[in-house]
Amino acid sequence: MQTNFSAEQLADSGVAEAEKILRKCVHCGFCTATCPTYVTLGNELDSPRGRIYLIKDMLENERPADAQIVKHIDRCLSCLACMTTCPSGVHYMHLVDHARAHIEKTYKRPFLNRLNRWILALVLPYPERFRASVFMARMARPLSPLFKRLPGLKPVGAMLDLAPRKLAPSSSRIAFGSHRPEGERKGRVAILGGCAQPVLEPQTNAAAVRLLNRLGIEVVAPKGEGCCGSLVHHMGREEEALAAARRNVDVWMREAEEDGLDAIIITASGCGTTIKDYGYMLRDDPAYAEKAARVSELAKDITEYLASLDMPEPVLRPNLKVAYHSACSMQHGQKITRQPKELLKAAGFEVAEPAEGHLCCGSAGTYNIMQSDIATQLRDRKVRNIEATGAELVATGNVGCITQIGQGSRLPVVHTVKLLDWAHGGPKPEELSA
Repeated sequence: MQTNFSAEQLADSGVAEAEKILRKCVHCGFCTATCPTYVTLGNELDSPRGRIYLIKDMLENERPADAQIVKHIDRCLSCLACMTTCPSGVHYMHLVDHARAHIEKTYKRPFLNRLNRWILALVLPYPERFRASVFMARMARPLSPLFKRLPGLKPVGAMLDLAPRKLAPSSSRIAFGSHRPEGERKGRVAILGGCAQPVLEPQTNAAAVRLLNRLGIEVVAPKGEGCCGSLVHHMGREEEALAAARRNVDVWMREAEEDGLDAIIITASGCGTTIKDYGYMLRDDPAYAEKAARVSELAKDITEYLASLDMPEPVLRPNLKVAYHSACSMQHGQKITRQPKELLKAAGFEVAEPAEGHLCCGSAGTYNIMQSDIATQLRDRKVRNIEATGAELVATGNVGCITQIGQGSRLPVVHTVKLLDWAHGGPKPEELSA
């Protein structure tokens, strides 16, 4: 794609990177076939190619974002299926992230839209605030239909619908500090606690720690780390995202320098995609560029790390048919496709792959709150494909997907590491016990 940026514009590293990305696009349209919003809505402007044209026009002409651009960029899930499909290597993720930051700086959203986004940024990245909001949401759930009928308040109704009816006690979260194996130590890793997962799925990290300890791996949950920054990053709130990244980089580099780290383990693939991008996000910060790049190198999804170890034979073979849902952040964001399935098969599960596995389930961070109509269509399509496999349960590696698919499916949805922990001597996942 031909571009016409001035030398002055290209002095900005974000614009310079956007220009490189735009030049790689050859208008082929392969991305449209795998874009969930284009497949659902059939609008060219709701495809990666259409959004690229909008972003190019906005950045090249130094125009503030307008309502049309915001509508179509907001509809993007950042699922990154287009990057898997693109034959030209267009790094759409960095382009749309830059566009969202530009929108945040130049566009004044309607009041209720601003309020909804402000509340999400204020609550979701902070586990204690999030836990309190879930309790309140459960009490307010009967008001959901009313909120959905009020213009501008539909996201509140969607939020109430997504609130779980039951929460694990806060004590289920793994304790800060070191969790050592009983026998010989064969490695040492840090584990991301995160923000939403310790509230919605605290047993996931507990399962990861148990399994890693049995394999001889010391696991440290360091104090001071928090949300990876992805939630605010995808809302265009760039300074907040970078502050979260810097905080985590400091915590993990301290651990690496004091006692050494073989990896930083992440059990929520949405977080993994962002943390693996810290090196890019902080590239212009002389105090953090090198450290952030090191953290990105250390970051590993739990299944990616387990696949690098010498896994023993399972203690039991559950002999259950599992539909494996590959989260977009896993397959498109991190290109991790075979490891989770191979680990499940080796642990004694029969693994089924649903049709249209490349399409998003509609979770996508806060997407199922802010774009609930599209998200529901995508969820229902995903659930139909999953249940058509005849599987007895669903395995996936992202807390957002677990919540989203669980809202629409009759099947239990379980994190992959909980199934692996069970097969290798851990407790049966509570979703299956029920």
